[in-house]
Amino acid sequence: MRNAASKTFDVVLLSLVSLVFVFPFAWMATTALKSLQETLVFPPIWIPERLHWENFSEAWKSGPFPTYLRNSVMVAVSVLLLQLVTIIPAAYAFARFRFPGKRALFGLVLASLMMPPQITFVPVYVLMSRLGLMDTFVPLVVPFAASAFGIFLMRQAFMQVPDETAEAARLDNAGEWTTMWRIFVPMAKPMLATFALFSLIAHWNDYFWPLIMTDSDRLRTLAVGIARLKDIEGGNAWQVIMAGNVMLVLPILAAFFAARRHIVRAFTYTGLK
Repeated sequence: MRNAASKTFDVVLLSLVSLVFVFPFAWMATTALKSLQETLVFPPIWIPERLHWENFSEAWKSGPFPTYLRNSVMVAVSVLLLQLVTIIPAAYAFARFRFPGKRALFGLVLASLMMPPQITFVPVYVLMSRLGLMDTFVPLVVPFAASAFGIFLMRQAFMQVPDETAEAARLDNAGEWTTMWRIFVPMAKPMLATFALFSLIAHWNDYFWPLIMTDSDRLRTLAVGIARLKDIEGGNAWQVIMAGNVMLVLPILAAFFAARRHIVRAFTYTGLK
């Protein structure tokens, strides 16, 4: 009886928490399909009388969105590839090797997790400006080539791999590089997929950094372009603004559903037996 009551309470609690997260997305999606008049009526309505799909084409034509989309894809994918190249060897070293200063170095990695990226904005801005690299892809990608969160996440995954597995690889004359890429990385695939999704979301939605580091539309990203929609009709065209936000969110949702199986496995990860 107590178990049934506890399960009912859990279901109700999870449903309420889910509503908190789903409500803004649902409101965004329905507003994107309303007319201008329907977005301004009070009390607000959920279901539009007629679906206005033209809001999406109006948002798309209001700026160089193919360029913004291309830039967002290039930045997000380039950052992720660079991070994978740096975090995997770093995490493997922290998980499998013993060397002087290991604990202090890992402590620095953990400490950097607590610093928001805006703290590094001024020195990076000055450096890129002096190197003449402002308004290029370099300041959008290179400052994020390493990730403390990724190193921490992958280290925890690599530490779950039994020592016997590494010893068996060494008995087959596999070097450290081969052992890392062919044994450890495939076994940590759920964590890797989870980190990849977090990285893509962070850099796909990033507004601050591309806005500061670029001056021209040829390098600005989708998040910056969507923010400009508020200038249409004095910022009252909410249906167009929400249509633009739906376009911004859709690729991330598609990536989430593609990787959801690995994400669930990562959050229920209890080690390899």
